[in-house]
Formats: sequence, C-alpha cells, structure tokens
Amino acid sequence: MMRVNEIFYSLQGEGYNTGTASVFVRLSGCNLRCHFCDTQHEQGTLMSTEQIIDEVNRWPGAPLLVLTGGEPSLWLDDDFIDKLKRHTGKRIAIETNGTHALPHGIDWVTLSPKGAFLGGELAPCVLTQCDELKVVYTGQDLEQYAHITAAHRFLQPCYVDDPALRQQHLQACVDAVLAHPEWRLSLQTHRLLGIR
Repeated sequence: MMRVNEIFYSLQGEGYNTGTASVFVRLSGCNLRCHFCDTQHEQGTLMSTEQIIDEVNRWPGAPLLVLTGGEPSLWLDDDFIDKLKRHTGKRIAIETNGTHALPHGIDWVTLSPKGAFLGGELAPCVLTQCDELKVVYTGQDLEQYAHITAAHRFLQPCYVDDPALRQQHLQACVDAVLAHPEWRLSLQTHRLLGIR
C-alpha cells in the first residue's frame, strides 16, 4: 500500500516531455520542506498497486506515466515499477529531488535538486545521473550542478505569488541560458494554459 494524493490525466507541463499526454500519479509526502513548494501533497488515500494500475488504465492511450509528489522515491521499489510497466504498457517517468536511490526500470528520470533552497537542505541529493536535470532557478550558481550527468539541462523560473519577483526569476533564467547555452529554458506551461 502507498499513500496517493491524486491520479489524473493531463499534458506534461515542464521540461523535455512538455506537451506529452501523461497520467500523473502524485504520491503523498516529502522529505524536504522547500519554501516555494506549490503542491499540497501531504493528504492522500492508501491504495494498493492493483488499485493504482486500475486507475492509470482509465487512460489507455496515454504514452507516459509520471510518478511525482511530494517525493515519490519514498514509496517506490523494483516490484512496483515492474508491475506498472507490465500492466499499463506505459513509459515510466519520475520527478525526484534525488535524495534517494531509485528502483530499476524507470524509463525517464527528471532530477530537480533542492539543496540550494531553504527547506531543501534537509537531505542531500545523492543522484548524479539523470535524463534531464531541471533546476528551479532564482539566480543561484550553476556550478553546483556541474557534477550531475544529464542528457538535458533545464532552468525553470521559481514560481512565487509576487508578480514582480516572478518576473525577476524569469529574467534570471533567460540571462543564465544566454550566458550558459548548455542549459535550456523550461516554463510551467500548464500554468500558462490553466490546466493541471
């Protein structure tokens, strides 16, 4: 059994897979307390692997299943990932803060380390390899991520309620990508579109 906050069908709004029809499985709980976190992930319903698979299979045409949170690695193991793959036929992606080793069989790892932020320093990032590195950016030194091997590197402006500060974060991302073109800009397009 694992605690599930929600399971829903939408478009991936961020990073490399932006625009891809995806089933999101948001697992409850996180080992960090980042001050900017926009996810109410503490509540949830205990669900069995079979119940999760049944819910995911409500959308059989979706090519991607995204495990997110909170911090989904708190719940996952090899058996769960194997069953998801065998019984849904979907590519399995994860969005993780990288503070725990991941089970085998995940097809796409989005690593978003949070150690540079208040509340994000509670546990160190242990992952050093991923498919995409997605950094929530407020202007921090990018050199701290140089040791992470990633096929794709994204800077995403830190979303805050204050419009002026939000614009500052966006401009900082644009300036950083122009200065460091090995990075790309990632916008939260689901916010722009008004979808989940």
